[in-house]
Amino acid sequence: MRVKNKFFPVLLFFVIFSYLNSEEIRFSAQRMSGTSSGSSAVRLSGKSYVRTESMEIYADDIEISGGDYDTIKADGSIKGKNLSSGMEFSCDRLEYTRSSGLAVLRGNVSMTDSANDVTASAELIEYNQKTETANLQLSVSLTQKNNVCSAAVAVYNKSEQLLDLFGNAQIKQGDDTFRAQQIRLDMETEEISLDGNVRGTVTETGGGKDDSSDSADGNEISGEPESLDSDASAVQAEETEASPEESAADEDGGEPADNNQEE
Repeated sequence: MRVKNKFFPVLLFFVIFSYLNSEEIRFSAQRMSGTSSGSSAVRLSGKSYVRTESMEIYADDIEISGGDYDTIKADGSIKGKNLSSGMEFSCDRLEYTRSSGLAVLRGNVSMTDSANDVTASAELIEYNQKTETANLQLSVSLTQKNNVCSAAVAVYNKSEQLLDLFGNAQIKQGDDTFRAQQIRLDMETEEISLDGNVRGTVTETGGGKDDSSDSADGNEISGEPESLDSDASAVQAEETEASPEESAADEDGGEPADNNQEE
């Protein structure tokens, strides 16, 4: 008798064992299909969930495939967490290779590193869990403490707490803005290094007038200091200048000389 397969809207829980690093893979979904001959593949649909020793993924659909179930692909309403680094993420599509530790996230990508108060977004993020480095591309935005950063491309090194921005790079720190083709931010010290077409605006916070500058030549960020040379010269001239009568009195040690007296 032939049995017709039917799918029921209940969550199914399974465990498969991978010989790759002797890792156990847990997954669940409302529906599942798969093969175990040749290249292994398991397809999950409906409230899909996969957990490895270092990655946790929720999505509409997930596929686990490749030799030793090395590749995990997810699609639709993706949320997850890297269990080794604590990085949380969401995106439209994901591909994770367990052997290399590389996760590629595409479409409306958001990434959060709560331990370091970092939140980032881009259209594409490649995260290497072995080096704890994230490469962000297209419409890059990243905030950390008092720093609001944007660029065409960025590299975030979680372990060293360094951020490199490339292409129309910009960092805002409160009312101060820094722009360049390339910017490096030390997230621990908040020290900034800028290179290429540098410009920016710095605002005085001491309650005085607003001293702002935006360098025209793009070589350095510098304010337009008030001119002190003319004031100093005027004071010096006032102190040293004396009338002819005062000069004569000083020479004779008495009253000012009469200019009409004949010699």
